[in-house]
Amino acid sequence: MPLDTFAALIAFAVVATFTPGPNTMMLFASGVNFGFQQTIPHMMGIIFGFAALLLAVGLGLGAAFEAYPPLQLALKIVGGAYLVYLAFRIATTRKLGGGTGASAKPLTFLQAALFQWVNPKAWMIGISAMAIYTNLQAPSASALIIVAVFAAVSLPGVSAWAGFGTALRGWLDDPARLRAFNLTMGALLLLSVYPIFAI
Repeated sequence: MPLDTFAALIAFAVVATFTPGPNTMMLFASGVNFGFQQTIPHMMGIIFGFAALLLAVGLGLGAAFEAYPPLQLALKIVGGAYLVYLAFRIATTRKLGGGTGASAKPLTFLQAALFQWVNPKAWMIGISAMAIYTNLQAPSASALIIVAVFAAVSLPGVSAWAGFGTALRGWLDDPARLRAFNLTMGALLLLSVYPIFAI
């Protein structure tokens, strides 16, 4: 991969990873509600789940997805429904580390990894990255480079968002502030469903 293409890929990965979206909003909320350490499985699930998705797209799954529109619709419906569920979970969390009772828990590694497969933003980023940065002379090697770059960039990205949330824990220890924060984050996550169906 030429150096200028590699630099452009890194820039694309940074923008895709650090800009707000469903993953970043959920990490931010998890950092507030559960702290950094308990959010680590969620963070690792995003990194490994998205890497697996990227690899699958690079091996041809993205082309099948684009060629068969009913798959796109199914992804939008399942992904949108799951985002609504997660928005409700965040909005109804009422205490740090706990929820409405002991019911609220951070996402597990597996939940976060599987979420990438129904996250329409992850699919759009994955298909775009592979379409733009794959070298047709060496498709397998370039796909592995793309996966490695996103994995490397994702670690500081997910850590930053979880860290931002964790830094606010002290200020949000007040139940009224925490409730307002969680309602706001739930509403923002819910609003992120709109662009999915607008595309």
